[in-house]
Amino acid sequence: MSNFPRTQVGGVSLSRMIIGTNWFFGFSHCTPAKNRLIASVVDRKAMVDVLEVFLRSGVDAVMGPDRPELFEGAKDAEDRVGARMTVIATPTLPLNREGFVFDEVARILDGDAKLGAAFCMPHTSTTDTMVDRLTREVRQMDRVCAMVRERGMIPGLSTHLPETIIFADETGLDVETYIAIYNAMGFLMPVEVDWTANVIRNAKKPVMTIKPMAAGQIRPFQALNFVWSTIRPCDMVTVGTMTPDEAKELIDLSLAILDRREADVPLQETRSKAVLKSRKD
Repeated sequence: MSNFPRTQVGGVSLSRMIIGTNWFFGFSHCTPAKNRLIASVVDRKAMVDVLEVFLRSGVDAVMGPDRPELFEGAKDAEDRVGARMTVIATPTLPLNREGFVFDEVARILDGDAKLGAAFCMPHTSTTDTMVDRLTREVRQMDRVCAMVRERGMIPGLSTHLPETIIFADETGLDVETYIAIYNAMGFLMPVEVDWTANVIRNAKKPVMTIKPMAAGQIRPFQALNFVWSTIRPCDMVTVGTMTPDEAKELIDLSLAILDRREADVPLQETRSKAVLKSRKD
């Protein structure tokens, strides 16, 4: 098994590349038809085939919703490779007008711990609802983080708002890492790319960046060169793919970027590019 560059998060060694799961579960950020296409192509075996390629390259962390099929797929990949995979769960936690419904939160966290999640990072749909710009805090999240710790998981926050990271740092919230959107075109980012870069660069904890390719709107060459070149050595990049070949391309391209060398990844061919190729004598 190869060794992808690594970092430390909450005392746990993680690969700096993380496997995303939107392309496993039909979240295209494009159209309903695209969602259905993904769902029709990626079954359990297809997911495990992709996970295996990543795991054999030392990319041993996967992030996604707390669905049993993700944990089962990770276990299948572990059995094929003979290596362990770290699952980063991003559960949606129930809220009402007063805030968290803590009895239900406890039930969900019990389930995540039983499934085997190492990290528990409430999804942006939960986290960002509780961000209070007036008091500069993430309301009631301290209690949720304590509940995560009590169940043997490592707490973090998934957010689409850069201020979440700032407020959590300012208030000393007991989290070990953040999930944050970061890509060159500003896709789904509420402030400019340079502002987001500044927040990530100054975060007190490592940041797991997501959507580097803007859900397929930026080609991997541009996307990964930008993200890998502008984050810190402690930070991570989350990538999603539908096929093993795509996974291998992203791994090879990322390793070349990190090594500052030309990637041994073939260019895609079309008829119009024939004129760009040197003639063989």
